Amino acid sequence: MKPIDLTKFKKGLEKSSMSISVGFRDPKTWIHTGNYGLNYRVSGDFKKGFPLEGKMTLLAGESGTGKSYLASGNIVKWCQDNGVLPIIIDTENALDETWMRNFGIDPEGYIMKISAAMLDDIAKIMSDFISNYKDNYGSMDYDERPKVLFIVDSLGMAITPTESEQFDKGDMKGDMGRKQKQIYSICRNFIASCGSEPIGLLATQHTYVSQDMFNPDAKIAGGSGLEFTPSVIIAMTKRKLKEDEDGNKTTDVKGIKVSAMVRKTRYAQPFQPVNFNIPWDTGMDAYSGLFDLFTESVKVDGHFLLQKEGNQYAYYSLKSGEQVFKKFRKNITNEDYDMIMDEFSEYSSANKVVDTLINEAESQIED
Repeated sequence: MKPIDLTKFKKGLEKSSMSISVGFRDPKTWIHTGNYGLNYRVSGDFKKGFPLEGKMTLLAGESGTGKSYLASGNIVKWCQDNGVLPIIIDTENALDETWMRNFGIDPEGYIMKISAAMLDDIAKIMSDFISNYKDNYGSMDYDERPKVLFIVDSLGMAITPTESEQFDKGDMKGDMGRKQKQIYSICRNFIASCGSEPIGLLATQHTYVSQDMFNPDAKIAGGSGLEFTPSVIIAMTKRKLKEDEDGNKTTDVKGIKVSAMVRKTRYAQPFQPVNFNIPWDTGMDAYSGLFDLFTESVKVDGHFLLQKEGNQYAYYSLKSGEQVFKKFRKNITNEDYDMIMDEFSEYSSANKVVDTLINEAESQIED
């Protein structure tokens, strides 16, 4: 039987509408979260984070959990350093120039910061930019198009025209669910508009305590529809950090200890937690949380990457099986963590290839 030639049909589809693209396009650009452990929980790779191209990522959590710290701090800094244009839409009027400079961000460099309070304004800003982007760069080869990340911090603080009118009249009756619908609509329209472009959306959102005794996880504000559009959802909680850099207990509060649960991801196993610290005096260390991951979560051949032996921790090479080091926790360096991550990445890639070859061989035998 002669197969159908789809060449003309594909070209016709793509020419008929700029919102249609044909074929598969795996993510090429991965945005570093600023923490290797969180990267791993999101993407399955310590050096990657969340995907950019046509994808939405949601950071959700109660007040003070580090959402803005990650979104408008760490991630904006990474974008500037790696040629991705961050467009920050600040609905909380909370981002100061001094605060951003403390992250090493150049407020006058490759960045755009916009203050907007209305959901309608957010939609207009994104729509106009995307339309102009397609007009100017749509004819370029995909890999040559500029990369852009919209950061909305936060969705929850944006208001609707109905809320604004009621405030002006001094008669707050509520908006009858319009805000939830508008937030969901903005997210859906972004996905529809940027599915074939190197443009991503990162948004922060508030959570509230669940009243469901059978499902105690915090609820994400904005309605259940908001949980459908993101490719990645990270739910964050916090508690007081009362330990020093070596993990020793202290009586003073040194910062916050963040617990991040990746509720949704298409690139790794979901519902896996990771903990990391954000000390007030030094800021977040990209390696924070790796020790717990390597001693309690990540295994190879049934063994944790770091194995406890007495009161020390040993690492055995994934290449040779020989012991590389045996140290007290406080003596394990960032260079040691880098080596472990690199070996684990190589090991994982090699085993994926082996698994693929085995599956192909089995298929050929069955045929």
